[in-house]
Amino acid sequence: MTDSTFDVAICGAGPAGMALAALLAKRGTPAQRIALIDAKTLEQASKDPRSIALSWGSRQILEEIGAWPVAATAIHQIHVSRRGQFGRSLIDRDEHKLPALGYVLRYGDLVTALGAVCARAGIATLRPARVEAIDESADAVALSIAGADSATAAIVVQAEGGLFSDQESKAQHRDYQQTAIIAQVRSSRPLAHRAYERFTEQGPLALLPQGEEYSLVWCVRPDTAARLQALDDDAFLAELGAAFGERVGSFTHASPRLAFPLGLNADPRSTARTVAIGNAAQTLHPVAGQGLNLGLRDVAVLARLLAQGATPAMLAQFTELRRQDRHTTVRLTDTMARIFANDSPAQALLGLSLAAIDMVAPARSVLAELMMYGRR
Repeated sequence: MTDSTFDVAICGAGPAGMALAALLAKRGTPAQRIALIDAKTLEQASKDPRSIALSWGSRQILEEIGAWPVAATAIHQIHVSRRGQFGRSLIDRDEHKLPALGYVLRYGDLVTALGAVCARAGIATLRPARVEAIDESADAVALSIAGADSATAAIVVQAEGGLFSDQESKAQHRDYQQTAIIAQVRSSRPLAHRAYERFTEQGPLALLPQGEEYSLVWCVRPDTAARLQALDDDAFLAELGAAFGERVGSFTHASPRLAFPLGLNADPRSTARTVAIGNAAQTLHPVAGQGLNLGLRDVAVLARLLAQGATPAMLAQFTELRRQDRHTTVRLTDTMARIFANDSPAQALLGLSLAAIDMVAPARSVLAELMMYGRR
């Protein structure tokens, strides 16, 4: 980074931050007028082993950027069920005449691809570096960067969200009292390209196909998570089998497990010259895998507007244009995270509602459209 004055400074070079930088450059903003700042090196980020789910709509955005294809497993079907209750829904790509509903891939592979696009474009990058302070005035925003010269930008985009447990509370804040256990697991009878979302009395359990394995996201109460984390692999797999059932046979292998507390933390507001996108604007429950996909929809709209001019008027338009999709997705994930996570008698009605959705094609289409494209 040689210049210190920019049209757009992006704090956070995760998938949302790098996608925004790359899309701005593609839409005509001079690369040297875009600053990308992150506390991690690209090499560090590229080693991140976590799995992420991308919708079909997100693939379209990445294709426009030039960051697709990436090594990924396609999702052809999504099977949704409620443990202990009758009823399920099956969403199939054939109903939507698409090659896939979405994809499962490594976080590290995606940031590697986006990093390569940003490098080819010549986007000004400062990493590792940490923004210590932001001072907004009427005409610009000044950034104080640890160990580096300060920088000035017409618009500053906050794209560094972090984990729910590390965030300050925003306008919409809810601690779900759930912990997500993350691992890669194998089963004796995997069904290729089918993802599962199974609701239990403690929270959703997702199995996402990834190569010969499944990426597991198992949401449970914190005390249950602590107990599960203390089990050896055989005991853990037995508990997983009891919670999920036998749709993919028995579970035979689990990678080392990670655990993250879950909550909602969102604030759609922006100032005249600063705006947050992705996880920095809305940290969601992982149910339905909407976090990154919602963030990439933020990117697509913001890049289109800022390419016309890095001005407060464009940020005001962005906030208004993104209102419905953000509101709908926050409400959808919040409702699903809470309403299914208990053992009340009403769960039988929720099970029946899944069966009803499965029998009514328009209802399945609405759910699938929301998951693939958001509120349009």
